[in-house]
Amino acid sequence: MTFRTISLAALLLLGLAISATAQDQTMPAPPPPADPIQQLNLTPEQRQQIRRFMAETQQERQNTNRRLREANEALDRALDTDPIDENVIEQRINDVAAAQAAQTRMRAHMELRVRRLLSTEQLATLRNLKLQIRDVMNPQRQNNPNNPRRPNADAFRPAPRRP
Repeated sequence: MTFRTISLAALLLLGLAISATAQDQTMPAPPPPADPIQQLNLTPEQRQQIRRFMAETQQERQNTNRRLREANEALDRALDTDPIDENVIEQRINDVAAAQAAQTRMRAHMELRVRRLLSTEQLATLRNLKLQIRDVMNPQRQNNPNNPRRPNADAFRPAPRRP
């Protein structure tokens, strides 16, 4: 998974959680403190605006995701044909790349709209949450504190035993 995909998933999760909270006002207990939405401390106005953004872009998000899924399926079918037509495969690769680019643009524009609503403290919290998600989804990254291959990690390992 790419960082962009993870970010999109986190942003969509944020929107879905806000939407679910708005639809079910009868829940007496707030979410646990570890909930990313709770950690952002969004105001009711911010929640309302994010819900509105999600509603406004719902059809576009669905179309973009469908387009990418269909482009990947078409590429898989082209790779499975016999005889292989390299021109068709190249076109399917271009279709997948275009769909991925559209999805990235859509996600970035949505994230920008949400970020414009957030305070400085909320932005810092969002950055930390994204880093945590990145480290969980990609534990081999160089700057991940949980990466056993990061620089100086060997200083904490015992020396190999001699026979």
